Amino acid sequence: MNRLVECVPNFSEGRRPEVIDAIVNSITSVSNVYLLGREMDADHNRAVVTIVGAPESIGEAAVRGVRAAMEHIDLTMHRGEHPRLGAGTWCRLCQFAAFLSPNAWKSQRLQVVKLPIV
Repeated sequence: MNRLVECVPNFSEGRRPEVIDAIVNSITSVSNVYLLGREMDADHNRAVVTIVGAPESIGEAAVRGVRAAMEHIDLTMHRGEHPRLGAGTWCRLCQFAAFLSPNAWKSQRLQVVKLPIV
């Protein structure tokens, strides 16, 4: 059985589709990663992207998405109902199919990082 991990990164952009296009293109440039959906909310100025892929690929895809967000989103100009915590602010990972052992998580260099709220 193939293992799949869903990843749901959130970005501080909900009004410029071309920015989300650039982010999605960078994410889906990773092999074995597939776009399931993308949603934009102009009031909150936020976007949610849903992807799925192999555990070996999903981390790189998320990192590429955040890098693209950092290149295209200027938080000094950002306005919206949602707090501006970063260009990429939330990245949930949800495992499907077989469960990953703790050693598998370590081998993929995936970790939980607590960031200070500034």
